[in-house]
Amino acid sequence: MKFNELDLIPELLTAVKNMGFEETTPIQAQTIPLALEGKDVIGQAQTGTGKTAAFGLPMLQKIDLSNRVVQGLVIAPTRELAIQTQEEIFRLSREKRARVTCVYGGADIGRQIKQIKNGAQIVVGTPGRMLDLIRRKALKLNQVETLVLDEADEMLNMGFIEDIESIISEVPEQRQTLLFSATMPDPIKRIAERFMKQPETVRIKTKTLSAATIDQYFTKARDNEKFDIMTRLIDVQNPTSAIMFARTKKRVDELSKGLEMRGYVAEGIHGDLTQGKRMSVLRDFKKGAIDILVATDVAARGLDVSGLTHVYNYDIPQDPESYVHRIGRTGRAGEEGVSVTFVTPSEMGYLRTIENLTKQPMTPLRPPTNDEALESQLQTAMTDIEKSIEENGLAKYQNAAEKLLSSYSAEDLAAALVKSMVKDPTEVPVQISPQRPLPNKDRGRKGRGKGKGNYSNKRNSNRGGNRNYSGKKRSGDKGGRRSNRRSNKS
Repeated sequence: MKFNELDLIPELLTAVKNMGFEETTPIQAQTIPLALEGKDVIGQAQTGTGKTAAFGLPMLQKIDLSNRVVQGLVIAPTRELAIQTQEEIFRLSREKRARVTCVYGGADIGRQIKQIKNGAQIVVGTPGRMLDLIRRKALKLNQVETLVLDEADEMLNMGFIEDIESIISEVPEQRQTLLFSATMPDPIKRIAERFMKQPETVRIKTKTLSAATIDQYFTKARDNEKFDIMTRLIDVQNPTSAIMFARTKKRVDELSKGLEMRGYVAEGIHGDLTQGKRMSVLRDFKKGAIDILVATDVAARGLDVSGLTHVYNYDIPQDPESYVHRIGRTGRAGEEGVSVTFVTPSEMGYLRTIENLTKQPMTPLRPPTNDEALESQLQTAMTDIEKSIEENGLAKYQNAAEKLLSSYSAEDLAAALVKSMVKDPTEVPVQISPQRPLPNKDRGRKGRGKGKGNYSNKRNSNRGGNRNYSGKKRSGDKGGRRSNRRSNKS
């Protein structure tokens, strides 16, 4: 369906066209007509499906520009998602010129109060800061006509349900409520029953949650083996842009530091970082100044990143839907992507659950050896050297080269150059704090006759054994990018 087939006002259609959108996504095509009719809607959709426009356009259409009070409220679980949502609604409103502001913790509350008092008509924000503003009587919600709960399941996981209920109690009963959630656990269903009026449900089918363009692999390893295996895989796969997911903030910090020690350009992101630091990291990642972003699920939820070639699940998620969110950040727009999940022997039950959800089995992946990883680095370094020679611009270095050649052989100099561009992981030990695996899902299952070992053997026999470490060769990979950065950092 095209946007001009929807009953949207000309100002919004112009804004959508200027943003380069013509065709609606499934969640937009099904949600917008219902929302324009004033109905309450439950949308089951994950990040990246276009749900911001699905609720933003109907909300903007209702805004009365002459009434400079808060008429639309969007509650989001994280600062990053709130900022991203506010920015997109602002772009959608560029022609209509509704006033949109964003409120979240970690930023100057005085400035946020001033923006609200200056006539904000749509407020997007996190529950904690919204409650703070309500208690200060700076955020008045008595004229809100559209309430949006975005990523409701994530807000449940983060313990925000009571805060959300407190905020909703400040909003008039005569309103429109739009709720979006990737999953529908019972507490979310109860919120819908309690605060929504005969809601229509729009659901993305499970089979669309996992892209067929993503090659999904798993590597079985003990927790203390994972880091070394992972870095060897990175050396061989040479991702252009990758996200690595870890279970805890501490592990994110340790992984990002360990990757830096091994010579990769990596940064971590989690909820304990200052807002300025988080935004700085994201800007650098989007610009390509960072090759590997290490993140928790919460910190990464709602991040607008594209062009990823690889997703590494250093820790397998407990919730299979989280896996779908993670790997969905690669393989977009018809491009191929790769995901690799590390799983300890006792966590194999979680891998089976994920496969049942995605309807796509993961392929066992044999880890590369140290020698294979080093050989891959050497090949990348030589490619970079050849490229540098072809690009020329070496005249100003000729004198230095001649002096070196008078003392050393060309072979020794070339070997020294290559050595400076690679790092032997065995020379840089990294210790990652041990973490307890997820509870064993196979325990307590009686009478099934399926032990972990039987499952593992069946898996390998059905799939013809392990794939080699590199997985599928990707012609679009940009070789040598990381080794250039390594030599610059050293």
